[in-house]
Amino acid sequence: MEFEHISVLPEEVIAGLAIKPDGIYVDCTLGGAGHSSRIASQLNENGHLIGIDQDEDAIKVATERLKQYQCKIDIVHSNFKNLEAILNDLNIEYIDGILFDLGVSSYQLDEADRGFSYMQDAPLDMRMDKTQDFSAYNVVNEYDEEQLNHIFKTYGEERWSKRIAEFIVKYRQEKKIETTGELVDIIRRAIPAAVRKKATGHPAKRIFQAIRIEVNNELGILENTFKTAVKHLNKGGKIAVITFHSLEDRITKNVFKELSRGCICPPHLPICVCNHKPEIKLCSKAIKPSKYEMDDNSRSKSAKLRVAEKL
Repeated sequence: MEFEHISVLPEEVIAGLAIKPDGIYVDCTLGGAGHSSRIASQLNENGHLIGIDQDEDAIKVATERLKQYQCKIDIVHSNFKNLEAILNDLNIEYIDGILFDLGVSSYQLDEADRGFSYMQDAPLDMRMDKTQDFSAYNVVNEYDEEQLNHIFKTYGEERWSKRIAEFIVKYRQEKKIETTGELVDIIRRAIPAAVRKKATGHPAKRIFQAIRIEVNNELGILENTFKTAVKHLNKGGKIAVITFHSLEDRITKNVFKELSRGCICPPHLPICVCNHKPEIKLCSKAIKPSKYEMDDNSRSKSAKLRVAEKL
């Protein structure tokens, strides 16, 4: 299957990063090089693009698609949680811009055997990095009822998390759950029929999101990585983050808020004694896709872009 993925908010990302032709830029979620191609097209021969992805399929496709550009390009097969080590290995201390396009790509959703989609029957997988051992199979078959309830409620914000966890554990007593189709059937049976009839979305959507987040530790790595990124930005450099659900966006918003704060003295002190300085300033409120983009690409509807500048 060809690696097809429509990058969301492409023009807004480029405008937010304010590309310098000879700058150094990092795309922490390279994917099919949609955003990276736009960045590279604005860099001259002195510019430098670093693309990071943990998906080997993405690495192969992006490597080919970026060959046409004149800037220096380094493509790294890794998780962006290793940003510090990646920059050290490349002998780079400061960069001019960095992009995080969070979540799962259209290619991963559409490639049935990756097990990300509740619309196609496939082995339970959901690994963004296929070299790791831990997969959705382990979560679904090895987590106890309390653990399942926790991730469904926390990462999926699923109202029926406890009941779904109970049904999964009961089903497991007879046989292992091996496919996405089996899991979808269990989820359907766990949610009362009257609730399913009134619901507008697929009953398995939130559960699949929760399992995917758990398998890939998507939320646990964000805060520290964002702070590492800001630390390595040149003055005036930009950090841009695209999120697709409220949990990612909340973390992004809170980190940006923390790093943009000045004085952190207790409110009762008459004067500032902490001398704490803000590290970034927010460039705008969260940017959402245009109606035209949402009509053209339904998967962009939940996207939000936040951009901040290093002080």
